Amino acid sequence: MSYLEKLLEGVAMEWKPLGEVAEYVRGLTYNKSNESGNNTGYKVIRANNITLSRHTINFDNIKYIKSDTKVKLSQKLFKNDILISAASGSREHVGKVAYIFADLDYYFGGFMGVVRVSEQINPRFLFHILTGRIFQKYLDEMLNSSTINNLSSSIMNTFQIPIPCPENPKKSLEIQQKIVAILDSLTELTAELTAELTVELTARKQQYNYYREQLLSFDENEVQHLPMGDESLGVFQRGKRFVKTDLIKEGVPTIHYGEMYTHYGTWADETISFVSEKLVNDKRLRTAEKGDVVIVAAGETIEDIGMGTAWLGAEGVVVHDACFSYKTVLNAKYVAYFTRTKQFHDQIKKHISSGKISAINVKGLGKAIIPVPSKEEQTRIVSILDKFDILTNSISECLPKEIELRKKQYEYYRDLLLTFPQDNLKI
Repeated sequence: MSYLEKLLEGVAMEWKPLGEVAEYVRGLTYNKSNESGNNTGYKVIRANNITLSRHTINFDNIKYIKSDTKVKLSQKLFKNDILISAASGSREHVGKVAYIFADLDYYFGGFMGVVRVSEQINPRFLFHILTGRIFQKYLDEMLNSSTINNLSSSIMNTFQIPIPCPENPKKSLEIQQKIVAILDSLTELTAELTAELTVELTARKQQYNYYREQLLSFDENEVQHLPMGDESLGVFQRGKRFVKTDLIKEGVPTIHYGEMYTHYGTWADETISFVSEKLVNDKRLRTAEKGDVVIVAAGETIEDIGMGTAWLGAEGVVVHDACFSYKTVLNAKYVAYFTRTKQFHDQIKKHISSGKISAINVKGLGKAIIPVPSKEEQTRIVSILDKFDILTNSISECLPKEIELRKKQYEYYRDLLLTFPQDNLKI
């Protein structure tokens, strides 16, 4: 017999609409003219302030509205409120839940709602129900608008809440509290482990970055330093334009600039995208050959511009026009590692033009000074950094998986503990 079965043995279970055991309040509405531009007035929590994975509030980017705006006391956040995102054009942003542990000097906006329980319900008990699979499944069934998903009072108030031992309110709350204690403990353990793993991952990445910087830094009196645009080192070639709709599953290997941020690391010998041979010929697309370095030259932010990937594939790879290929006498992986250092980025960032899309041209890239040790030293450095790269990538892959596993474990036990008999479910 499971813990829940023992806990509920001989206990009656009644399902009641949320509207009978709690109050659902929608937030305050305001328009652009009500907004305060100087961080004074009423502070307002919005849907994007709820952290989905942690069910907590992020107090960054808080909206301020003028103090002469009409507000209701019920639209202020109080201890034990359950805050929920109530309207969005995207289903995934509706139903995000956060628990309020103390009275706050904040209001909640019109796209938000708050659930306040009656004396029959432990607020944390209801919180765990609203973060669970049953409630999200209910929302999936109820919210089917193609334009905006609105968590109205009628939807919220008809959601069925399980009430153990309803004929004995004191015992009912005791049972609820025992379930809450288990789930809160699991929540805390999951949060602690997630924080520890995140710190570990950050530390390993910092360690890797440190050694990469050290290995690629040389005394100018001992090792020659040259501009990357020096003809004795290499030649840049800009790719040619094609669009995402040109990409196909098989054909000529191709690197789209957006993939440089999401997929490619220090080196690659295969691609995830292809274009047709006809497109290559018709548009005279340009390729990087084995031993060239593909360098991304445009993006929404400047941080990763200039990041390079050594192409080690047997055949040439088509390069997007927001990238350059760099044909060089240097070890291609050595160059790729160098393009990921702070010393390289510090040099090129002053040549990056900012706007809706940030970009750098060949002249700016060519001015970056790169140390040129012997080929043997380049090979030695690459060998060391390859080992670090493998180790760091392994940790980077394993730790997020471990974090996700722990979250799923919590969700499994939460749903298990909150799965009650539905013999008298009101439909």
